[in-house]
Amino acid sequence: MPMYEHVFLARQDLANAQVEAMSEAFTKIITDGNGRVAKNEYWGLRSLAYRINKNRKAHYVLFNIDAPAPAIAELERQVGLSEDILRFMTVRVDAMEEGPSAMMRRNESREREGREGGRDGERGRDGPRGDRPDRGDRPRGGGFGERGGERGGERGGGGGFGGGNSDGRGGAGGAGGFRPRAA
Repeated sequence: MPMYEHVFLARQDLANAQVEAMSEAFTKIITDGNGRVAKNEYWGLRSLAYRINKNRKAHYVLFNIDAPAPAIAELERQVGLSEDILRFMTVRVDAMEEGPSAMMRRNESREREGREGGRDGERGRDGPRGDRPDRGDRPRGGGFGERGGERGGERGGGGGFGGGNSDGRGGAGGAGGFRPRAA
């Protein structure tokens, strides 16, 4: 039988128990269609790259499925009808991945780093930063938009887009912005 990876994103306001119940219902659809779910991974509540139907987060679930095409078609039909599913994707694969998926391995490595480093000044895999060298004397003022330096004054012209005149008015007559060229 062909093998598939199926990932779906469930709404953020669902409880973990509701997502698990939904996963079991989808697994039953596959088994009723003479297939089997080889792996069922819950990746947790994760942030989305962009909002989907006013949701900023979603519950991610992965299935590795070994089933005939009609069972997959029925699964996708049921998932598409569910209002609790934001997105789903089914991909046919040549071989199923053994062991935990890349997302689960990533979560495990982050947990391991959290136990090793912590907030005691450690920087995780980068190691400690060490003492920073002295940066010496730096000039004061005159930066972009600063009020000090050779220009500017009471009105605060400085190095911004409005410029600044030596009379301290900042810009063209205190108005800032564009000043027409004299003829």
